Amino acid sequence: MLLGSVLTTNVLAQNTLQDITYAPLSGDKVQITLQFAAPVAEPQIFTTQNPARIAVDIPDTHDAMTKRRIDINTGATQSVTAVEAAGRTRVVVDLFHNAGYETRKEGNNYILTINNTMSGGAASATAAAVAATDQTKSSVATGMEITNVDFRRGQHGEGRVIVTFSGQGAGVDLQRLGDKIDVNMYNVKLPAQFAQKLDVLDFATPVKSIETHRKGGGVEMEITAGGSFDQLAYQSGNEYIIEVSPKKEEAKVDPNAPPVYSGNRVTFNFQDIPTRSVLQLIADVSDLNIVVSDSVGGNVTLRLINVPWDQALDLVLQTKGLDKRQNGNVIWIAPQHEIAAREQAIAEAHQKLQDVKQTVTVYIPISYGKAKDIAALLSSRQGAGGSGGSAQGGGGFLSPRGRVTADDRTNTLLVVDTPERVEEVRNLVSKLDKPVQQVLIESRVVVATDNFARELGAKFGISGGYQTGNTIVSTSGSLAAADQMSNIALANRVAGLGGLPISSPGTVGAGIQVPNIGNRLNVNLPASNSTGSFGLAILGADYLLDLELSAAQTEGRSELISSPRVITANQQEADIKQGSEIGYVTFTGGTAGGGASTATVQFKEAVLELKVTPTITADNRVYLTLDVKKDAINQLVPNPGGGFVPQLDKREITTSVLVDNGQTVVLGGVYEFDKSTDIAKVPFLGDIPGLGALFRDTKKKNSKAELLIFVTPRILNESLK
Repeated sequence: MLLGSVLTTNVLAQNTLQDITYAPLSGDKVQITLQFAAPVAEPQIFTTQNPARIAVDIPDTHDAMTKRRIDINTGATQSVTAVEAAGRTRVVVDLFHNAGYETRKEGNNYILTINNTMSGGAASATAAAVAATDQTKSSVATGMEITNVDFRRGQHGEGRVIVTFSGQGAGVDLQRLGDKIDVNMYNVKLPAQFAQKLDVLDFATPVKSIETHRKGGGVEMEITAGGSFDQLAYQSGNEYIIEVSPKKEEAKVDPNAPPVYSGNRVTFNFQDIPTRSVLQLIADVSDLNIVVSDSVGGNVTLRLINVPWDQALDLVLQTKGLDKRQNGNVIWIAPQHEIAAREQAIAEAHQKLQDVKQTVTVYIPISYGKAKDIAALLSSRQGAGGSGGSAQGGGGFLSPRGRVTADDRTNTLLVVDTPERVEEVRNLVSKLDKPVQQVLIESRVVVATDNFARELGAKFGISGGYQTGNTIVSTSGSLAAADQMSNIALANRVAGLGGLPISSPGTVGAGIQVPNIGNRLNVNLPASNSTGSFGLAILGADYLLDLELSAAQTEGRSELISSPRVITANQQEADIKQGSEIGYVTFTGGTAGGGASTATVQFKEAVLELKVTPTITADNRVYLTLDVKKDAINQLVPNPGGGFVPQLDKREITTSVLVDNGQTVVLGGVYEFDKSTDIAKVPFLGDIPGLGALFRDTKKKNSKAELLIFVTPRILNESLK
């Protein structure tokens, strides 16, 4: 007896959920069959009201199904999902509305029948469950509180959130909203040390963060997950456990790929045999239940040697214009037009059901976008959407009876539609309502100049008056100066001084009377802004030599660096500028007859401006549309009517560029080089080698100017997955 008990326990521990099938029944009922490898013990069943669900917990069971979710969409049943965690399997039936159910066991199968309405003992059980839930919610006097919040990683990469209470029977409601799992714990106290946000991204599970905070008279926990995942929640004693596991990837079937046959091989060699007899033979070989329509008839001749039975079945169906539909281990065979007509009738009936199905109203808060924009998207039909903030119906993602309204004050969507369409809208909004990535754009505008100038000049002059016999010869830098020298020589002759030395008569020792320096110069080509000069004067008995050499050299280097930076959202234009507006006056009107003119004040901008629109690509690079401007005042041009008009130096680039995140790129540059040599000289004399330097002024000027524009985009770190 003990050995039998041990064997039974071992069998139960190794039980496996092999398949889930369903079949519609009369009265919009749905029969869901759970097929196990061995008889299953009585599972634990519980229901939730919001959302409407029926959950079946089977302990010590492995889930061997490759497809997690099966869509039903018949009667009150929406879908059925199987999830395995912690050695148990949970089968969740999602409902469009609350409905009753019945259960029974048949061998290795466990059968769950879902009614379309509340009825019988199931309704009483549901009402009792609701009453028990309400009683739990209202049991604030019990003093239930959270004593611990823990997170662990399972062996298969699942994340396990464990909430420990001070006692058993806490009222908990779990609801999935897109990438978040919302857990409400009613009438539960939250100690201050557990009111926190846990970052569990490093555990390499679908769970990213867990945030726990007070809400009303209870506690709300928000679990943020990423990627495709399944959740499973159950209570064990005073612990409530939420397991979030990666969703199993279903095998992708290529519709264009040739079929793969794996049935047992058979050999058929018949001459003009009835088609129904061939189908009966195939049913015997395949151990499947085959239902043949009454309209299937005729004979077939076939010779098949060592071919899989499923390939033989397809060949017979193709030859006679038949088709098949399989549900579990039952195959229905009928003419193609009959199957197509039946499926079309089912689709039309489903559509009519949607037209009369009761609608629900939900409120979806929008966090990062604008509710009116999402409302317009949901209600748009072929690109023609309605305006946000008003009710829309019959278009886009809504059914013909659906409508959506946006409340700008609370940024909330109000959706009225059938339950399945509402669920689709929830999933769509959860994917759209995400924070937009932001980009920091840093730029540098570098203006570098290099100037060099050198000038060499000279002043040279010979003045004198010389008497030879009765002739007086005078020379100087100008005719007036020569005349003055001649007068001095004549005065000396009258005074009997022999004409030399040159002096004023009767005032010897009072100073030498000569023309001023400006009149004595034969060559006057000095450096414009001399930084150094050398002067020489030689005075003889009858002449005066003046010489001055001047030189100037200037060097200048400057760098002007401007670094504007701006942060903007993805695909949103940003514009930043700094500078000044220069006002000037213009005059209009006025006539030649002396009419009055009107003065108008206008402005010109001389600013540093960065205008950019970033677009983050799928490979985490940034495509930039840029307009960079750096203007400066060059000079003020006099206005004929009065005042001045500013003349600007413009530096601007408009371009588009694809840049890696954090990479610095040179958008462009302008390089200017100006070299000039100016010579002013006395003809012929200025060309004399060596001595010609006294008769010319030489100016050499070199200038370089370079403009470079750099830009660096940086995507601000923020996980949006």
